[in-house]
Amino acid sequence: MFNFEHRFERLAPTSSWVVAPHEAAPIGAPAAQQRPQPQPLAETVQGRVAIVTGGATGLGRAAALEFAQRGVAVAINYVDLPERDVAAQALLTETAIRACGVPVYCARCDVRDRDAVELFVTAVRERLGGLHFLVNNAGVAHDGAVWRLSSEAWQEVVDTNLTGAFHCIQAVSGPMRAQRFGKIVNIASHQAFRPGFGIANYAASKAALIGLTRSAAVDLGPSNVNVNAVAPGFVKTDLLAKLPREVLERAEHEAVLGRVADPEDIARVIVFLCTEAARHITGQVIVVDGGLTLGS
Repeated sequence: MFNFEHRFERLAPTSSWVVAPHEAAPIGAPAAQQRPQPQPLAETVQGRVAIVTGGATGLGRAAALEFAQRGVAVAINYVDLPERDVAAQALLTETAIRACGVPVYCARCDVRDRDAVELFVTAVRERLGGLHFLVNNAGVAHDGAVWRLSSEAWQEVVDTNLTGAFHCIQAVSGPMRAQRFGKIVNIASHQAFRPGFGIANYAASKAALIGLTRSAAVDLGPSNVNVNAVAPGFVKTDLLAKLPREVLERAEHEAVLGRVADPEDIARVIVFLCTEAARHITGQVIVVDGGLTLGS
């Protein structure tokens, strides 16, 4: 078992002030104080352990690799999906993470299944030696106009995007509270604020996820656990490639930056929220949409 726990204290930030002996001030004069050197962001996460749900593909894969490139051990989960060989994609992502020189754990786990999530989190802690960050990225979409939306399509989206995140937060809250440290980042969507046509289930699940983010931040804050959300706009993933070209062109036109995001644009914000630079941010939603929601 690869154990990072012995590095925890070394990596913890310090707020102490240091006075060099040769700089001692005369009696009666204010003491000269030297500011501690700021830590590079990579060093504030290096040696930690992160879970990225739905980390085999798309945005989850980008976040997992961003963590790995900064020296974080990464666990990812996946589920089998119709017409997609997710297991093969998970293996490719696992290999890419391992190539970064960090431990990795990959397993099939459906976040809708509370017991499966508990077992997955336990396995991560045992195999990787701890748990410090959780990124709730697993999500699905089944679009349809509200008058045509089936009960099954509604339930699967809500159960995955919202209840799945709740299961993961519950599963990690015990160890994070015990160690009085943790960072949770939920992946919401700009469509929680500005829904398009035919996505009532998706928009509702992401809006509710924002409410869960804020409530969990209140509950876990006293234990020094930060809970935030990132709300991406359109991101260049395989799912985006399936949308009609005119949808992508409209998104590029409406975004004030004139482009849609690369997965890495979102992944870097996710990792930032897990650094000590963001230690006083909690219960917030960071919209990363290139200014899309600024449009009319």
